[in-house]
Amino acid sequence: MLPKHLADCTRLANGVEMPWLGLGVWKVEEGQQVEDAVRTAIETGYRSIDTAAIYRNEQGVGRAIANCGVPRDQLFITTKLWNENQGYETTLKAFEESRNKLGLEYFDLYLIHWPLPKRGKYKETWKAMEKLYKEGLIRAIGVSNFQVDHLKDLMSDAEIAPMVNQVEYHPLLSQQELLAFCKANQIQMEAWSPLMQGNLDLPVLHEIADAHGKTAAQVVLRWDIQNGVVTIPKSVTPHRVKENADIFDFELSSEEMERINALNQNKRFGGNPDEIN
Repeated sequence: MLPKHLADCTRLANGVEMPWLGLGVWKVEEGQQVEDAVRTAIETGYRSIDTAAIYRNEQGVGRAIANCGVPRDQLFITTKLWNENQGYETTLKAFEESRNKLGLEYFDLYLIHWPLPKRGKYKETWKAMEKLYKEGLIRAIGVSNFQVDHLKDLMSDAEIAPMVNQVEYHPLLSQQELLAFCKANQIQMEAWSPLMQGNLDLPVLHEIADAHGKTAAQVVLRWDIQNGVVTIPKSVTPHRVKENADIFDFELSSEEMERINALNQNKRFGGNPDEIN
């Protein structure tokens, strides 16, 4: 059933509920800017916040969470392990550093940020993630930017399969093979840079937006969710944070979904997971 409210969640393979929409804080400055963005999002009704060690704003996110007035168990907090910390012991150490910066006893989701296939450390890293998960320090574990071959390789030795794969996903990069693989293996796909870093000036999006009295951004975010993909748009502008959440009162038709699917060009605005090492 399609989500109809900002509070609606998808259920991960282990039963943990994850909101369909969250706030991403990539490139949001540490300090007042990130604290204000997180506070605005939570006041709007968001319950999912996505950060990462490399964003260097975990402390600000943590302060905003501590002061938001919403009980911790009603929030879904994600952070990610950075590349230089891959490896068993280094993952455990980096996890503690992020936990201290965020001021949290546990994370709802912890992700390996990039596969780095040439380094060959993600299996060792995953063993540490499994340990933290079994200890109850993380409610769900997953990966980011993993392609099908990386997932197959990881899962061939893993005791616990990844529950989430957060990847670049938008109308110009719809990754249909990857999405199908994730769905078949009960891995929840999640979109970063869903709004194509502002490159929304596509006639099809504007036509569909006009038909629904919505913006092109809202149409894209709705397309994500109707494709079964969790989405975490970033914004520091209060009215945009609220606008991005206003996507639960309309539905795209199957024809509109197909028109957006047809925009795919396999175009990346971020890095290629096979090339980043």
